[in-house]
Amino acid sequence: MKLCLGLAFLVCSGTLHLGSGLRCYKCSDYTGRCQNVQECTYEDSCISLSERGGKTIRQCIRYTDCDNSRLSQMFPAVSGFNYRCCSSNLCNSGNAASAAMPVLGLVGTLLGLWWAWS
Repeated sequence: MKLCLGLAFLVCSGTLHLGSGLRCYKCSDYTGRCQNVQECTYEDSCISLSERGGKTIRQCIRYTDCDNSRLSQMFPAVSGFNYRCCSSNLCNSGNAASAAMPVLGLVGTLLGLWWAWS
C-alpha cells in the first residue's frame, strides 16, 4: 500500500506542469522588483533585458527573437543592453529564487522515492 501511494505521488508530481504554458515576469523598471506575470505562447521564452542606464525589461518573447540583432530592432530606443533568454516559469526574475524551483522539485521527488521504498 505504501509503495502504491509513493508511486502515485511520483506520477502526480511529474505531471504537475504538463498542460500549463510558460509564465514570465512582465515589467519595465529600474527597481528589479517585478510582480506582474504574463502567460506566454508555446513558441515563447522569457527575456530579461538590462539597459546600460539601469532599466530592466522583462517579458515573453519569441524564442527566435532572442538574438542581439533582432533585439536591437525590437528595442531601438535602448542603446546598449545585456539580455538573457530562458524557458522555465518565471526564470526572468533576476534573482536566485526562480533558479531554486527545479531543485525543490528534485528534492521532493527524491523524498517521495525514499518514502516509498523505506
